[in-house]
Amino acid sequence: MDGWQKTPFKIDVKKGDQIAFCSCGKSKNGPKCDGSHKGTGKSPIIEKFEEDKTIYACGCLSSAKYPFCDGTHSK
Repeated sequence: MDGWQKTPFKIDVKKGDQIAFCSCGKSKNGPKCDGSHKGTGKSPIIEKFEEDKTIYACGCLSSAKYPFCDGTHSK
């Protein structure tokens, strides 16, 4: 299996939060970046949140809307 898990990560965010999402798939702290991308030519995807809410971050690394889950893991 590619990615960290077959289901999305449920993350509660607050207004003003900023998350660096892993784009290389090597993070040990997936879906959040831990710096493992160094030397890969990839950079994290930075998302800033404008309101308190619950998000579902992709766990399989196959979402077309990455870093957010689009249900691809269930196909």
